[in-house]
Amino acid sequence: MGGSEHIVMVPFMAHGHLIPFLGLAQRLHHRTGFRVTLATTPLNVKYLTSCIDTAGEDSAAAKQSIRLVALPFSCADNGLPPNSENTEALPLHHMITIIRSTHSLKEPFRDLIADITAGDGKPPLCIISDVFIGWGSEVARACGTVNVSFTTSGAYGTTAYNSFWRNLPHLTAAGADREDGEGEFAIPGFPDSCRFNLSHLHPYMRAADGTDPWSNVIQSFVSDSLDSFGSLCNTVEEIEPLGSEALRSFTKLPVWCVGPLIPPAMLKDGQASLDIAGKRTGKVHGLSPEKCREWLDEQSEGSVLYISFGSQNTISASQMMELGLGLKDSGKAFIWVIRPPIGFDIKGEFKSEWLPEGFLEENQADRRGPKQGLVIHGWAPQLEILWHKSTGAFLSHCGWNSSLESLSQGVPLIGWPMAGEQAFNSKMMAEELGVCIELTKGVKSNIARDDVKRVIDIVLGSREMKEKAGRVKDSIRAAVKEENAAADRGGKGSSLRAIDDFVSSLLSRRRVPV
Repeated sequence: MGGSEHIVMVPFMAHGHLIPFLGLAQRLHHRTGFRVTLATTPLNVKYLTSCIDTAGEDSAAAKQSIRLVALPFSCADNGLPPNSENTEALPLHHMITIIRSTHSLKEPFRDLIADITAGDGKPPLCIISDVFIGWGSEVARACGTVNVSFTTSGAYGTTAYNSFWRNLPHLTAAGADREDGEGEFAIPGFPDSCRFNLSHLHPYMRAADGTDPWSNVIQSFVSDSLDSFGSLCNTVEEIEPLGSEALRSFTKLPVWCVGPLIPPAMLKDGQASLDIAGKRTGKVHGLSPEKCREWLDEQSEGSVLYISFGSQNTISASQMMELGLGLKDSGKAFIWVIRPPIGFDIKGEFKSEWLPEGFLEENQADRRGPKQGLVIHGWAPQLEILWHKSTGAFLSHCGWNSSLESLSQGVPLIGWPMAGEQAFNSKMMAEELGVCIELTKGVKSNIARDDVKRVIDIVLGSREMKEKAGRVKDSIRAAVKEENAAADRGGKGSSLRAIDDFVSSLLSRRRVPV
């Protein structure tokens, strides 16, 4: 299409948002040749640069295609701890603060758009703003272009979460006074047959009444996202038909499903793709991809349980103990990315007393001899682990990026959602796809070693779940193929068609005077 057009993007300051934005920027440039500018804070530019630098043979192309711009940002002026330009390791009580802090980026971003307009002789084709950025549409209108809202989550989870905050349907839930949290309610945008219950809600959501700080902040950015030209979603239409329909019903906007925005190497087979994927996070791993691979190579196919709750989450000390006991009872091989429990410094030293006696020592990665599993402190090469044929299930917080990475490899999940829309993701994968069984929710729930063992045995032993996950994997990969026998038009997968339709809609608007 040529490089005369320019798209400018502004993500929310969280690793789980930054990486899909980078993936979308690269895909847009690859398909159009347009210039793409991605603007964020200085430390997040540094993080994205490290991701590009470790992207293997894709690194040079990414550097040429994407311009990263640092917007001035002061943690102190925004009431944040030093060097807290993203949500990594931020406690929950700072989350509202960092969301509010995005308003300090509005004027520097407006100045950036003005500079681009002056240099190009016309406004950017569009602004693509994170759904958590509450001023994208305002800036776009002021600068003579349009805003497109981008949700880095799936369609089902996004709709349930945003519609929840806009409507607060839990306030009239049937059985709202039940102590087990099973009071039911419907969420506008979903069919009445799709019921939700109070146990899906994190405590800050359950306490929302429209006057609380969370309601005030989130309702504002949800309203702004609905004032956009359209909505981009990091999902695949074929795996989320109900969610995609619900998102269109809720937003009353065009919705383009353009996922999965995960490293392209994860959507291919072969050793070369494995090597690239293992480097993609830009992080120093607690155990090298090579060491992980060596241990996984010794395990039988589909036998290993991978456990990780994401970079921002951990569990309580009592839950950690029961999970360890259940793992030991199961006898199943595992890789567990572990951090200190709630109430302790998540980046601090891990103590063996938080696990069953001898558990930590017996499963240390550097211990010689046979061991049931690997305990990894800090970061793990997650993409490499999920890619490996020995990995049979993923015990996850059900963050959408992790869920997509798992499903792209045909790996079913055990759900342990923590916050945000994660419980909705878990519900969708369990009820709509049949690829997830939920173990528990949050950090205050009680779990028992027997339940841990039972669920692990079910998921690792279920041929049906593995087959369903395999079909989801096929749908995900088909969505981004240029030549797809299953495609109904053009030979392209649905997500590539969606990107092309999105760009065509923008160009049509550019040609038609407003």
